[in-house]
Amino acid sequence: MMKQIFRYGVILLVPVAFFFLTFSGRNEKQKALIPSQQDSGNIVVRNIPLPVQLTFAGEDVPLQHFDVREALDKELHINVYWHSSTIFLIKRAARFFPVIEPILAANNVPSDFKYLAVAESGLQNIVSPSEAAGVWQLLKPVAREYGLEINEWVDERYNLEKATEAACKYLKKAYEQFGSWTLAAASYNMGMNGMKRIVENQQQNNYYNLYFNDETARYIYRILA
Repeated sequence: MMKQIFRYGVILLVPVAFFFLTFSGRNEKQKALIPSQQDSGNIVVRNIPLPVQLTFAGEDVPLQHFDVREALDKELHINVYWHSSTIFLIKRAARFFPVIEPILAANNVPSDFKYLAVAESGLQNIVSPSEAAGVWQLLKPVAREYGLEINEWVDERYNLEKATEAACKYLKKAYEQFGSWTLAAASYNMGMNGMKRIVENQQQNNYYNLYFNDETARYIYRILA
């Protein structure tokens, strides 16, 4: 009788033990897949504080206005937390800025305009849907107007030194027309004729007080960030 009880007990315990071991193994695997509080504590997302004062090309950015602060805050956080893109931008800047900066200085264009090239192309020789090309994203008519050669065999928009010289010529002309480096930068996005119409229609020559399309409205803040 005792042997039968023992035998039945063993038979009952085997599936129980199997279930326990299986469940325990799954539980350990699940624990391995779920990051612990200690692991997750290594990832910290912080709010990026805005500067008290800021200038672009020597011109004040009116951070006392909430809409200006919010627009800058948005672009700043996009740049800081878009990790892969930002890291590659920093690496490219180390290669491109030493070429761009002396050319800007020689043309009396503020050094801050190197960040316009960052906003335009991410410092890459890309072609936009509108067929603007190179680091400075010059359209063919504009590039030719400012001295670049473009034909079947040559496209000097991809020559960083020459394209930077052409961009300087454009920016200096825009500055002469609008009397503001900030408006000159914004006109690089929408064209001098487009900027002239907006300034005349709105009777205002301060970028931060003008109404633009979404792209140009973000443009200066992308450069600042």
